[in-house]
Amino acid sequence: QAQLVESGGGLVQAGGSLRLSCAASGRTFSRPAMGWFRQAPGKEREFVATIWWNYGNTDYADSVKGRFTISRDNNKNTVYLQMNSLKPEDTAVYYCAAGAYSTRRVMYDSWGQGTQVTVSS
Repeated sequence: QAQLVESGGGLVQAGGSLRLSCAASGRTFSRPAMGWFRQAPGKEREFVATIWWNYGNTDYADSVKGRFTISRDNNKNTVYLQMNSLKPEDTAVYYCAAGAYSTRRVMYDSWGQGTQVTVSS
């Protein structure tokens, strides 16, 4: 099973930026993609972005398109989520996950512990 460790969360004012990192180890070679999801209090965990390890294809939730960018460094086995123009509604715990190239949560079978992102208005 893959081991995933997120970092980079924190408190930021609306309009600001943060970059999240997800370091992967273990059986990541069998997972073609990495995704970012988020969960706000009282809400379902929702898809944010995904990237294909080998080809670099990406997909985003409509709510973050044009503001967030997912990228990867294959040599470091690390995936990043650059978040710009942050809004208070982006406040959530952000999770990275390894699995299929999909927007569906059930297609990911390894998850990190999550990192808190709080955007103040």
